[in-house]
Amino acid sequence: MIPKIQYTKSGNLSIAYQVFGSGPIDLVYIPGWISNIDWMWACPELVDFFQELGKSVRIILFDKRGTGLSDRIVELSTLEERMEDIKAVMDATNSKKAILFGHSEGGSVSALFSATYPNRVIALITFGIFAKRRYSEDYPWAPTDEERQKVYDMIENDWGSGEMNLESLVPSKANDRQFMSWLASYFRSGASPRAAMKLTKMNTQVNIIDILEYIKVPTLLMQRTNDIDVKIEEGKFIAERINDAKFVEFDGNDHLFWAGNTREVLDEMKTFIRQLPPCDGCYKKRLSTILFGQIINASNFSVKSQELDDFIIQNGGTIISKEKKFFMAAFEVPSKAIASGINILNDLKAKGIPFSAGIYMKESAANHDDPLTKRDNYMIASILSLIKPNKILVTQAIKHLLSGVAFNFSKDTSILTYKTHQLCKLYHVTDTSNTEVKTSFPYGFSKYDSFLEDVIKIIDEHLDNNAFGVEMLTRETGVSERKLQRRIKDATGKSPSQLITFIRLNKAKTALLANSDTVAEIAFKYGFSSPSYFSKCFKKEFGVRPTEVAAMN
Repeated sequence: MIPKIQYTKSGNLSIAYQVFGSGPIDLVYIPGWISNIDWMWACPELVDFFQELGKSVRIILFDKRGTGLSDRIVELSTLEERMEDIKAVMDATNSKKAILFGHSEGGSVSALFSATYPNRVIALITFGIFAKRRYSEDYPWAPTDEERQKVYDMIENDWGSGEMNLESLVPSKANDRQFMSWLASYFRSGASPRAAMKLTKMNTQVNIIDILEYIKVPTLLMQRTNDIDVKIEEGKFIAERINDAKFVEFDGNDHLFWAGNTREVLDEMKTFIRQLPPCDGCYKKRLSTILFGQIINASNFSVKSQELDDFIIQNGGTIISKEKKFFMAAFEVPSKAIASGINILNDLKAKGIPFSAGIYMKESAANHDDPLTKRDNYMIASILSLIKPNKILVTQAIKHLLSGVAFNFSKDTSILTYKTHQLCKLYHVTDTSNTEVKTSFPYGFSKYDSFLEDVIKIIDEHLDNNAFGVEMLTRETGVSERKLQRRIKDATGKSPSQLITFIRLNKAKTALLANSDTVAEIAFKYGFSSPSYFSKCFKKEFGVRPTEVAAMN
């Protein structure tokens, strides 16, 4: 019998869920890429897996926002919002604590939830998960940008058809027409092409490496040796960074846990669940986001004002300490800390009071009454020494978790991490909802597709490099210069070099309006070889000099 489809609210969105099983503890299944809980029951292999698992646990299934039977969304969903979806279905089913079972990209939000809300998690179980989805030298197993572009092209041109290359996800079922037909229908019913594209691009930006060390709940990671979609090395990489994690490698090449040697997977899960220690205590520490701020050269203003308290409390923050010119506050999630920091910055800026702030993540007591550690003092001192007035700097861990939010992150500088002395990038964060003019397409372009979106993203990543040009852009997009010229011209009416300059100028204009730096600093920051050349280009594009725009504030 198929369980009843029910709905609960996560914010203003309706999230679809089902509950079944007779086990004594709860398990929430966080699906991979795309799901449809109604269509799951049309796959005998998946039904058999869950019904057998349901003898050991009570299972909670749900479709994350934007997919399946849950409400569609216009913007990208963030990991934070998806954590809210998990909390919503747990609350709706009276589940105070549960095992989280995350598959593929569902593992990212499962891991973050386990670190952030450990007292709602009995254990973490994953299958075929990744820590990030973009190639880098320190994580060489992730897809390159060229490989991700092929996925975007597939979604744009072949969504739901026989050209999706779904066989790569389940090689053992490649010749099973009934299964492959169901899988294509499952994806089609789970998301429209546009929704699938948004979700895929959000996944491309996800990076949970920096939060793995904060996961303290019992953890089981499972993966198949020759999984094409997520390499076995990725699972081992993750397991090495989670304290006491158990890593189990299965033979086979299927990315889907309900294909191939499913009995072995099921037996491993049931054994792990059966051997879990009693979950009667609570974790004293959890992952938190710390916002600290400093008033600069303003003898007539103190951070002890009630207004500052209100900005923090409105976003769910807890004030840790306040001195005359300095304060610290803790938040459950990064976006709330950034929102508070920006509100405080804008309020003080309007009063003519210089202010700077930093944001980083740490493991702290649930009530935030633990004393500052040497790492805290090091992070605060290091970031404060680099912040310019009226700026907020965040660590790379913060930026990596906030793909899809209405914040703009621009690379600013770097520090060395405490003790390990690894490079930690710092980013200047601004609120794009207040500083950027919204148009039907970015920059008012008449056409916009995934290729142009990626071109703009690549340009954004090289804004401070005045040597960046058409040659580097061609290399990073993985297409010929001729094709690059044609596609950019068709979409924007500009040549690639004109587009690079155009984007640099628009970013510089936004910075000038925000009054974040001097004209000269902005010129170099956005890749212009000299302030005079910047001024000439700016006047040609906008009809005014940059100094005139800066004077508007």
